[in-house]
Amino acid sequence: MILFPALHSPSTESEPAPGPLLTPAPEQAPAPDGVPNREVLDPNLVDASSTASGVDWAAIAGYSGLVVIALALTLIAVTTLWWMLYAWRSKTTYDSTAFSKEPQDPQHTFTLLVPGRHEEEVMGQTLDALAAQTHPDVQIIAIVGDDDPGTTAVVRAAAARHPDRIEVIVDDSVPKNKPKALNRALPHAAGSIIGVFDAEDEVHPELLRHIDSRFSETGATVVQGGVQLMNFRTTWWSLRNVLEYYFWFRSRLHFHAGAKFIPLGGNTVFVKRDALQRNDGWDAECLAEDCELGVRLSSQGEKVVVAYSPEYVTREETPGTLKSFYKQRTRWNQGFLQVLRKGEWRSLPTRGQRLFARYMLAMPFLQAATGLLIPLSVFLILVVKVPTAVALLTFIPLAPTLVTVAVEIAGLGEFGRLYGQKVRVLDYVRLVLGTIPFQVLLALAAIRAVFRELRGERGWEKTEHTGAHRDTETVPGTVSLTDAPIAEGVPA
Repeated sequence: MILFPALHSPSTESEPAPGPLLTPAPEQAPAPDGVPNREVLDPNLVDASSTASGVDWAAIAGYSGLVVIALALTLIAVTTLWWMLYAWRSKTTYDSTAFSKEPQDPQHTFTLLVPGRHEEEVMGQTLDALAAQTHPDVQIIAIVGDDDPGTTAVVRAAAARHPDRIEVIVDDSVPKNKPKALNRALPHAAGSIIGVFDAEDEVHPELLRHIDSRFSETGATVVQGGVQLMNFRTTWWSLRNVLEYYFWFRSRLHFHAGAKFIPLGGNTVFVKRDALQRNDGWDAECLAEDCELGVRLSSQGEKVVVAYSPEYVTREETPGTLKSFYKQRTRWNQGFLQVLRKGEWRSLPTRGQRLFARYMLAMPFLQAATGLLIPLSVFLILVVKVPTAVALLTFIPLAPTLVTVAVEIAGLGEFGRLYGQKVRVLDYVRLVLGTIPFQVLLALAAIRAVFRELRGERGWEKTEHTGAHRDTETVPGTVSLTDAPIAEGVPA
């Protein structure tokens, strides 16, 4: 018989009594993410911004805002870059932006309006240069204020030197501004085409022949010539101001003309007299009367063409002080804001043109926002912890911004070659280092423009001129405008 130990009867030997049963201690909850020794948070202390599902809506809103800002900055930067490069998109486009090499015979008559206020240092030379135009039929009207004896004496002396070409009109309006001065002279204009120049302009003697030919070739109502600031070494910001003008007149205005919506430049702009008379001249209350006139004529379907040849551009100077530049840019921005609010652009025939008009007129403020938001976004990326994907997206605007700086570097080199200016390594360094400070300066001017408009402050803040563009050094072997020959038979 097999005996199973488990079935044995208890041993008769003495055994210790069994102890009490032990209850096992509950296991600790695993640490979050499997990390040991991490304290478990009390559920009552969970951030109220998170829902029961664990979604942090505040964080999502913040990340989404960063992404939206990044995409908006990218759009603005890409648009600006495209406008800057428009003239170089093909050789055909580049060639089409220039004047014809051989102008046609003159078929129009010209009246040139030159308003000046406290411009006795520069206006006499400008009038002499305009009187030296080789075009056979030119009337020049110098407009001075009745409270400006210094400039009045200078322009009357110029009229005495060129009695067959220069007339003097005295502006007695109060308060005075540029569009009022232009409107004061318009009834005295005899030419079929009205041109506007500033008191410090340096003008090529052959310019009007080429403008005349452009009207005949295209049948345009308006021809916008090129303007170029020259004194790029005067201050740290004058370098960037010079490049702004270079890309604006060399490329961007050609894009606007092709889009049939263009803000005209302040001078070297020529308009058929009947179009001006039909529109009662310039808007006397607008601080950007050139932009307003361009928008108004574009909205009426008038044809506007732009022509740019480096040898025929009108040369100017940057504002003499940072304060003067700041006020000038404030005035321009406020003028754009006035044009946007005035709403002439609503008469444009297509929805696309109207959307483009809104975007273009708001562009100074969008660019100003770009200048402030780019360093802000970089700061947030470096200081605030964000998901990797969001951080990568916020860096997107830097790509077109860096490309824009590279294009500006190339543009500075081309500017030097075209205008006989020696560009040094230090100039390129100043260009790069001045990128963000210049954008911040533009942003501050845009903010000031908004506050001035909201307060109803629309007084004209004049830009002083000293003739700094006439002192720029020219590389040996090139010809400056002041050295250009004067045709025989033309009064000098």
